[in-house]
Amino acid sequence: MMRVKSGYVFLKDVRFHAFHGVMPQERNVGADFLVSLRMGYDLSEAMASDHVEDTLNYAEVYRLVRQEMEQPSALLEHVAGRIVNTLLKRFPKVTSVDLRLMKQNPPMGADCKGAGVELHLINDKTGG
Repeated sequence: MMRVKSGYVFLKDVRFHAFHGVMPQERNVGADFLVSLRMGYDLSEAMASDHVEDTLNYAEVYRLVRQEMEQPSALLEHVAGRIVNTLLKRFPKVTSVDLRLMKQNPPMGADCKGAGVELHLINDKTGG
């Protein structure tokens, strides 16, 4: 019998228009952001049961991320931290979180696709 070594539920490049940034125009006009998220979770029950309550419902994950993206902040680090904290409160069995939050076309005088933050966190409570 095979044992699941690791499993993940993810969202990739979810687009939001939000009002994060240090500059006043960023808070007034907003910008486009991409969020990618990968959450470690034991998927073995869901593999056997075919019940959504045995997994991380990615529609619920999206709803929680959207809720945090709607709250303006100066720093993307702060937004990322809020997203992770909200997800861990709702889904305490998560073993790890990889989060990428990117502002597209940031106002820094450079021609680039984006700038942002990436986090990799391990949930000490699950031993992940």
